[in-house]
Amino acid sequence: MRAKVGIFLLSLSIALSLAPAQAALSAASIPAVFDELLKSAVLSNPAMVLIDGTTGQVVYEKNSFSQRKPASVMKIFAGVATLKYLDPQSSFVTNISLGVEDRTLVISGSYDPWISLDHRVARKMKRTSLPYLAFNSLSAVKKANKGSLKKITVLYSGLYSQDISNLKKFWAKRGFKPVMRAITADEALLNSAALVVSDTSPRISEILDYMMKWSENNLAERLARLSSRASGSAFNSKGVSDTFVKILTDLEIDASKLTVIDASGLSKENRITAAMMGELLYKLRKDEKYALLYESMPVGGVSGTLRSRFLTTAPQAIGLVRAKTGTLNGTVTLAGYIESVDREYVFVTLADEIPRGTRANSKARAAIDRLLGRIAAPITPVIIPEAVPAP
Repeated sequence: MRAKVGIFLLSLSIALSLAPAQAALSAASIPAVFDELLKSAVLSNPAMVLIDGTTGQVVYEKNSFSQRKPASVMKIFAGVATLKYLDPQSSFVTNISLGVEDRTLVISGSYDPWISLDHRVARKMKRTSLPYLAFNSLSAVKKANKGSLKKITVLYSGLYSQDISNLKKFWAKRGFKPVMRAITADEALLNSAALVVSDTSPRISEILDYMMKWSENNLAERLARLSSRASGSAFNSKGVSDTFVKILTDLEIDASKLTVIDASGLSKENRITAAMMGELLYKLRKDEKYALLYESMPVGGVSGTLRSRFLTTAPQAIGLVRAKTGTLNGTVTLAGYIESVDREYVFVTLADEIPRGTRANSKARAAIDRLLGRIAAPITPVIIPEAVPAP
């Protein structure tokens, strides 16, 4: 571990030594320089906003009120919804019991969004293991029915359709093909007898951290729907849309240009504006309730989906950018926070009109990195001299 840390620090020092000796731009000089840099053909008329993280003043904007595709920047909404409506310290529990009636098995789930198909991965990451649940419940059914696996009914609640499908496949390979019947959570409780097996997910805070750092689409969708249900909205995409709109309106942010098709950002029909996202990020940073969202964002050149960014494009920005990435074919986005000498900026860059293809995406990412590199610099703490006592 120490060797890895040493290698990282050595790489960082080399990268910083190779960085151009160029002072970070002052707030007053940013507009002219950014105007020129954003004329780059590889960015194809992007939308951008840069906000002073202390005052909320818009330092720079370009096309900031035009509707653009957010790609995975959309996951910021999913993260906000999770922290607003779910308890980050809670977990998801899945219980499997023998049924009150003969030849029945009852699964009482809680819509665990992160059940793993790989037992080793599950144990390493402290996730719920589908093989563990499935194997132990299969053994219990055999024992309760003298080895017979025929004419068994599985009553289930609180499971996603994909998890049900995975269970059926696991069991079918082992000769167990029960009748599957959906029931309510209350019915599951009433029909449960002896507990057979139980497993628990990591805390929601850990699930959220993974989702944001690694841009996990399925987790974003499921966390958003769980948050929607907790808010009183529907447990579907319409409910998610209503929930995201409510997040903005509760913060007195104009939601009229928000279009929500999904929570992951995979849909090319999603729409946000740079101004909308910038104002959201600014207000979230002021509220301790959303500190975990800030902490879970990838760090430039260090972690998550930003681990390989800035290393060669803008080494001076390594460790100073904390942001959510977004990529679709023809779209590259980045939104978050950046340190700049005496302040932190909120920034949103949405380049959704670039040519299709991986090469165009790579060029756009590099251009955004270099742009941010012009303002990146560690925040220098203000040193207040000690008062000299009067003689």
